[in-house]
Amino acid sequence: MDLHLTGKVAVVSGAALGIGYQTARLLRNEGAYVVGGDLDVSPLAKLDGVVAVEADLSTDEGTRALVDAAIEAYGTVDILVNNVGVFPYRDGFLSTTIDDWQRTIDINFLSMVRLTQLVLPHMLDKRSGSIVSVASECGRQPDVFFIDYSVTKAMVLNLSKSLANEYGAAGIRSNVVSPGPTRTASWDKPGGFAESLANEYGLDKEAAIVHFAKEVRKLPVGHIGAPEDVAAAIVYLASDISRQVTGAEYTVNGGSYVAA
Repeated sequence: MDLHLTGKVAVVSGAALGIGYQTARLLRNEGAYVVGGDLDVSPLAKLDGVVAVEADLSTDEGTRALVDAAIEAYGTVDILVNNVGVFPYRDGFLSTTIDDWQRTIDINFLSMVRLTQLVLPHMLDKRSGSIVSVASECGRQPDVFFIDYSVTKAMVLNLSKSLANEYGAAGIRSNVVSPGPTRTASWDKPGGFAESLANEYGLDKEAAIVHFAKEVRKLPVGHIGAPEDVAAAIVYLASDISRQVTGAEYTVNGGSYVAA
């Protein structure tokens, strides 16, 4: 299927690893021009034809550098993928500090605000554009171990719907992809979620992940997702194939039930 992405200009935040990297790769494979930003863009820089921008996307300066790079290279932005995020494992609400909350909000939510404010004028000029933001099923069913993360993802859901309502008549679509458990690099890093599961269940890491998927989350598919599973949904929503879709939330969660 032709997604009609050839020649489109896409800005992807958090593009160096996991969901962001796979999204950048798929967009490029479909013929889009991709400008991706992250703190360390060395993996992204290996993708042929991708403009990799090293930037702290929790700051005004970093987000502006990313969008400026896209405008300098291609003169416009057709697609914005708000993907950058962190999900620190917490022991509960009282274990978080105000600084913890501020950092998570800066990265997970205010990066979306900043990038969208910078990109929207270019989309409004031509009365077309697609904004796809990555939330989480935690945005609807908070997890006490990811409390600040969960709250920021609820914020992403709310803002995305607001953007759809305000800018739909101007030809700009805004949608959300909400992954369930997805095995990104954050799972496997030292002290990451996989290690936490192994400690909690008294199993080795791989067995703990299987136990989590089948017995704890009871995912109908029986396994957690991969970054490319989420990226495929993002790229569909970014494309003109989904031209009638806006204000929507697409879940990519292996059939996980999350109460609204």
